[in-house]
Order: sequence, then C-alpha cells, then structure tokens
Amino acid sequence: MSNQVLTGLRDVGRKVFGGYAELLHIPHTARFSIGSVIACMPFPMVGMTITIAVQHYYGNYSLAGALSAVQAIALAIASPVLGKLVDKFGQRQVSIPTIIVWIIGATSLITSIQSHAPEWVLFCITPFMAAIPPWGAMSRQRWTNQLKGDTERTNRALSLCGVFDECMWVIGNPLASTLAVISGLLAFSFTGMCVIIGALMFLTELSTEPKSQTQLAREAGMTRKQYREHEAARAKVLQAKAAVEYARDKARSEGKSEAEISTAMDKAEADALAGRKESIWGPGLIAVCVTWFGLGAFQSAASISIVSFATEANMKQYTGFVFACFSFSSLMGALFYGAKNWTIPLWKRFYFCLAVVNLGVGSFMFAKHLWVIMIIYLLIGVCQAPTWVNGNQLMLHLVPPTRFTEGMAWMGAMNSIGGSAGSAIAGVFIDRMGSHGGFMVVTTLALASLLIAFIGFKQIKDSTEQPVLTQIDA
Repeated sequence: MSNQVLTGLRDVGRKVFGGYAELLHIPHTARFSIGSVIACMPFPMVGMTITIAVQHYYGNYSLAGALSAVQAIALAIASPVLGKLVDKFGQRQVSIPTIIVWIIGATSLITSIQSHAPEWVLFCITPFMAAIPPWGAMSRQRWTNQLKGDTERTNRALSLCGVFDECMWVIGNPLASTLAVISGLLAFSFTGMCVIIGALMFLTELSTEPKSQTQLAREAGMTRKQYREHEAARAKVLQAKAAVEYARDKARSEGKSEAEISTAMDKAEADALAGRKESIWGPGLIAVCVTWFGLGAFQSAASISIVSFATEANMKQYTGFVFACFSFSSLMGALFYGAKNWTIPLWKRFYFCLAVVNLGVGSFMFAKHLWVIMIIYLLIGVCQAPTWVNGNQLMLHLVPPTRFTEGMAWMGAMNSIGGSAGSAIAGVFIDRMGSHGGFMVVTTLALASLLIAFIGFKQIKDSTEQPVLTQIDA
C-alpha cells in the first residue's frame, strides 16, 4: 500500500514539476528566470515598506494609503512606456538607467520619511518608485524567443513565470514586514541589493536577449522609422487575415448562411486594411474590467486594513507572513490548476473561483484574530491564481484577435487603478474608525465586485460555451 502511495506521489510530482524542470535545464534559461524574480522584489516590498514606515513615522493611514495609490498609478503609467522603450532600444539599454532612477528615488524617499519631511515632498518622490524595468515581461519575451514555434513548451514556460511570480510574493511579503518594522532604511537597502543582484544575473545573460527594433532595423539596412513602417504593413496584412478568420467563426457560431458569412468576411478584411477596428466594449468585457477594478480595490484595501488590524493587536511584525500564506496558497493553486486539463466549463470555473476569493476576503470583517485571517487566506488563496488564469482565458472569447493585447492591457490597468483607489479609501476609513472601518470598505468592495461580475453573466456564459475565436500564436 505504501509503495503504491509513493508511486502515485512520484507520478503526480513528475506530471506537475517534470515539464518545469525540463525548461530550466535549457542552457541559460535558469539564470535569467531566477534573476528576473530577484530583481522584481520591489513589487512585494515597496508598498508594504511605505505603508509600515509612513504609519510609524507619521501615524497616518490616509497618507500611507494615498502614497501607495500614487505609486500604483505611476506604475500603471510607467510600465507600458518602459515596455515600449525596451522593444525599441533593447533590454539593457533601458533597464540600467531605469534602475539608477529607482535607487535614487528609494534613497530619497526613505530619507524623507525618516526625517519627517513635509507630506508634499513624499508625494513628489513616490512616483519615481515606479521606475522598475518590466522584468516579468522581459523574461517572458526571452522565453518566447527561445521556444519560438513550440507552443506547448511556450505555454508551460509562461506558467512557470507565473509560479516564479508567486514565489516572489511568498518571500517578499514577510521580508518586507519584518525588515520595515526594524527599520525602513533596512527594508529599502535589502530591496536595492536584490534589484542589483537580479539585474546583474538577468542583464549579463546576453545569449538569450532578444534583438531590439534598432538592431533589427540596422541588420535590414533601414532606419528605425522605415523598419517600423515595414513591420506595420506586414502586421496589417496579418491582422486582416485574423479579422477574416474571426468574422467567419463568429458568423458560423451565430448560425448565419454562407452568403452572410462571405459578406461578413469581406467587410472584416476591408475594415482591417482600412484601419477600422471593431469595438471590443461589449457588456462582457465591461463586466470583466469593472470586476478586475473591484478585485484590485478590495485586495489592496484588505492589505492596508490587515496592517492596521495587526498594529492594533501589537502583531505588526507578522503581517508579511499572513500575506505570504495567501501567496503560497495561490502558488499551489497555480501549479495544480495549470497541470490539469479541465472539462468543467470556463464560466463555471470563473464564477466559482471569483466567488471564493471575494467572499473569503469579505469575511475578514468578522475575524477576531490575525491568525484567523491567515487561515482564511490559506483556504481561499488556491483560487487566486486560477481567477487570473480564468480572466485571461475569458479575453480569448470576448475580444477579437487583433485587439487581444489591448483587452489584456485594459484588464491589467483597471486592476492597478482599482488597487490605488482601494488603498486610498481604506486609509481614510481606518484613520476614522480603525481597522474595522477598513474591513467594512473591503467587504463592500468585494460584494460589489462580485455583483458587477454577474451583470455580464449571460454574455460571459454564452461566449465561453462557443469555440474559442481568438488563437494566440506565441
């Protein structure tokens, strides 16, 4: 019996981890993958450090929440700009000056906080904390470049990136809370050291670095402008082809006649070549984006409320471990959710996982001890990563292929903006009513987010029961 159990566990381990291990045995991939995770430490650590340090020196959760909101908004604006610059000039060329700006900004911010500088100084410095190279996107770009043409391994590599992201949060949250309680300077110093070490690992791995537009244009004997125009013309042809296929599949799914299908295909091709775009803003996409706004809002509000709750209980040093439990549980959910081929309809999985996360976080208002919140996080965290995976898959059904990146960008932007709004609102209520006021905001936002998700129930359900219309070519 014991041998059968061990054999079963080995089979499960091979199924879940075997593919990931195979990827990391490809030369040079482990170095840039691990380097990107280490360099990403500002993401879990900066927000937590700002919240704890500002509350300690200024005694003001409204200010802490507002600064976190400013940093989140700046990050939402800076990330796509930096990503565009990376594509244009190259990963090393953009990352090195960006890191220098971040280090100067971090040094200035923690010095200002510890010297109790005027609040307007903090608001001026905080946006520079968004000067973080898009390590995750750059790592994913290297993977897709390495595995070009191998869709199965590319998808597995992207899942591996998600697993590494969760590991970063598992490690970063408890470190941030522990170090920030000791000293904000210590927390920022450790984060800066991680940025430098991770950047050195990532940027000195030159064999896997994709070529920039500048390099490709030089090799083609063109200026960068000429190369972009050449690629734009080529992309327009590909977009027209994708638009025709999308129109054909959509018309067939609606049961139209062959003549109507042909007309729809001709119109889609003409619109694509003319640069006209089909609107993506149906009830389903609006519901998903607003739901993601609410998801970011109540989770961000929960973070600052938990810090307040722990401070009131003289357990502030343990807040990072509470968040780490959520990240660890999410990591396990990502590993096993991605290893299974699901037959349950997507819309059922989407609403189930969303309801578990929303109702679970909404129940924090009734918790009487920090460890109760930790247990709830452990239980519901397994649905956190699958919620994001399901949301990404919904985009395949709700958005035309030529607008997929735009749809994903809107979803991510709404989540970031929601996070900034949630932390700012919760901070005001915490200053007035304590942590209970913050948790009231969390519960309200969580329930509102779930309610809004059901507004687009019919379109989401109907679209997911049809064949996938958008195919992503890695």
